[in-house]
Amino acid sequence: MAASTPPAAAPPAPAPAPDDERLRRWRLVLGGEADGTGRALHGRDAAMDGALAALYRGAPEEDRTGQSRSGRRSAGLGGSAPQVARWLGDIREYFPATVVQLMQQDAITRLGLEQLLLEPEMLEAVEPDVHLVSTLLSLKHALPETTRETARAVVGKVVAELERRLADRTRATLGGALDRSARVNRPRLRDIDWDRTIRANLKNYLPEHGTVVPERLVGYARARRAVKKDVILCIDQSGSMAPSVVHSAVFGAVLASMPSLDTRLVVFDTSVVDLTEQLTDPVDVLFATQLGGGTDINRALAYCQSRITRPAETIVVLISDLYEGGIRDEMLKRVAAMKAAGVQFIALLALSDEGAPAYDHAHAAALAALGAPAFACTPDVFPEIMAAAIEKRPIPIPEQGV
Repeated sequence: MAASTPPAAAPPAPAPAPDDERLRRWRLVLGGEADGTGRALHGRDAAMDGALAALYRGAPEEDRTGQSRSGRRSAGLGGSAPQVARWLGDIREYFPATVVQLMQQDAITRLGLEQLLLEPEMLEAVEPDVHLVSTLLSLKHALPETTRETARAVVGKVVAELERRLADRTRATLGGALDRSARVNRPRLRDIDWDRTIRANLKNYLPEHGTVVPERLVGYARARRAVKKDVILCIDQSGSMAPSVVHSAVFGAVLASMPSLDTRLVVFDTSVVDLTEQLTDPVDVLFATQLGGGTDINRALAYCQSRITRPAETIVVLISDLYEGGIRDEMLKRVAAMKAAGVQFIALLALSDEGAPAYDHAHAAALAALGAPAFACTPDVFPEIMAAAIEKRPIPIPEQGV
């Protein structure tokens, strides 16, 4: 019997013509039947359009298909947690994670959905990110018992991702800086820093022999002899600094895990709270913060100053937008006194991926005049800044620095 001929494969669907694809994209962007494109949406495109409309267009009376009874497309999220949860699931299906996070943030701010975050089914549907954590922390006192564990799990997931991204690089960068800062002048052969030894002995170059005769060897200290540094993270917990608080808690936990560093974490608004004992768990740190309220930088720096016992081996990192509600002149005097005593003082306007925030330019300029320039810093750059401070090198200030 003759072998049967396999059926021919179906030809691939033709790619949309460039003009048709352009109209499709414009139709999705403009979002409306009377948008002038004359392009109807079907299937997945129509579902994407509905998800966008629910957030970015008002919602007059509508039927179950998402069409208003006047015949024009509209949508809305209303105040129903199940409806919002379904919408969150839809956008995760249709858009990449970065877009999902942006749309979630817009939904919370544009539509006032904060109260819905108090319901567990809503939290289980969201895509966790730093901004969502900030919102949850600001609502923590309103969280019902049924939602607290879910909220903690959401915060924990974001913290774990940040630690995965930042921890190893931070430990490697700062570990190398600590070793280099602990150089000795009688190192073992395997611990000699040959580059620095040669530079230190260039005056002893013998041209007739083409060599340098080293009078002094420069080397690295053994790990057990590494110089210990004291680090104080002083974090403004006012509402505008929320993403910085999240990243600071993660970095605080990473620094606290390094034996060569003695790390203290202090948060402040108009009062000051020392959270050093909770640094083993950054989630505990975050739930101990109180986002919002006023700002008294002077009081916070006074507390930090009182905890300094080895000024020449201490790094103080102030993370604040510098909107001071306390005594401005006293704040500046404290910074000047710490620097005069040998403290490495760094002022960060933000520790987040968003870049430079609104900040007090006069205070930033005053700190710069004291030799403590204020600048925004992304989490990826923070390890390099700390390494420079440990080695007492000039701080690498990003381009947007003051």
